[in-house]
Amino acid sequence: MSTEIKVPVLPESVADATVASWHKQAGDSIRRDENLVDLETDKVVLEVPSPVDGVIKKITRDTGETVTSGEVLGLIEEGAVEAATEPAEEIEEAEKIEKTEEKPATEAATATATEAAKPSPAARRVAEEEQADLAEVKGTGRGGRITKADVIKHVKGGAPAGARPEERVKMTRLRSRIAERMKEAQNTAALLTSFNEVDLKAVMDLRAKYKEEFQQTHGVKLGLMSFFVKAVCDALRKHPVVNASLEGDEIVYHGYQDIGIAVSTDRGLMVPILRNAEHLTLAEAENGIRDFATRARDGSIALEDLQGGTFTITNGGTFGSLLSTPLLNPPQSAILGMHTIKERPAVVNGEIVARPMMYIALSYDHRIIDGKDAVLFLVAVKEALEDPSRLLLNL
Repeated sequence: MSTEIKVPVLPESVADATVASWHKQAGDSIRRDENLVDLETDKVVLEVPSPVDGVIKKITRDTGETVTSGEVLGLIEEGAVEAATEPAEEIEEAEKIEKTEEKPATEAATATATEAAKPSPAARRVAEEEQADLAEVKGTGRGGRITKADVIKHVKGGAPAGARPEERVKMTRLRSRIAERMKEAQNTAALLTSFNEVDLKAVMDLRAKYKEEFQQTHGVKLGLMSFFVKAVCDALRKHPVVNASLEGDEIVYHGYQDIGIAVSTDRGLMVPILRNAEHLTLAEAENGIRDFATRARDGSIALEDLQGGTFTITNGGTFGSLLSTPLLNPPQSAILGMHTIKERPAVVNGEIVARPMMYIALSYDHRIIDGKDAVLFLVAVKEALEDPSRLLLNL
């Protein structure tokens, strides 16, 4: 009996998806609920699990094709699956190698020489997909056998000296969406960036003093980002226009603070949202940020986690950025850029001392946020971080 592999019902705001990668091929065994194929939308990757145990009978939508809800991706022939999930051909090849090892030394040597250049089934599949000449691939498997990794390395390997290689790779849907939104921000908003610098000694001292007790109590490390979230929420309370957005000829003032935290992943930048961040404790903010970062990077984050948001924080400092002018995350009107911490000379009580300093940048839509509001917002963030007790006293 054949069972159809169908595209799951896509979220309401997603019209279609792209087949990103198949984890199984025709003829491979599959177990119920094992991931079959990844579908890429504008924001997230959706996993399509197998509905039954069986063998892949047919794949009807190849990698790169666009699909919609309910569309058939392939067929599975239902049936019992052996404990091993490797294709039968792979198992047969493995058994041949094992038998070869059991032969006398001279016979085994002859057999090994015969099998040396023979590629594994997986290697053959990759070679066919990449149009690679197996005769040019050096095998590193047992007895010189060509493995899948060997083919991939050959395809991506360096070119001869003096060569000028080029590679054309189609943009992923996420990368295309990022490009579209960034260009939208440049074309639509009247962008301006203001800067300030923050002395983070008080925050660093507080973290050093309580980091062990904090982790034991809350089960998460006390990082910098939670302090910035709290400082931003405090500054947005004082300067609500920075938390607003422009819709047509109306300014929408949000009575809540949903803070987007930019997370870098292999697929591109994602911005999961900390809902009602103004009510979160430092521990709740740290747990939320850690959870979002983990799920964004392993591809399990939900679409609803990425929607909405009234303000965004991005931290280029994790990569060593000293200063930048971040772009808005439409329809938001402002974004705060954090940067790397560097010890710099600072005048404290009339003396020059070394302090852990960070430049911060606020990019904003000048159509609704005046320069005064932007500067005062940055000053409020600076004051809250340089004297964290102000956050506790709601000053």
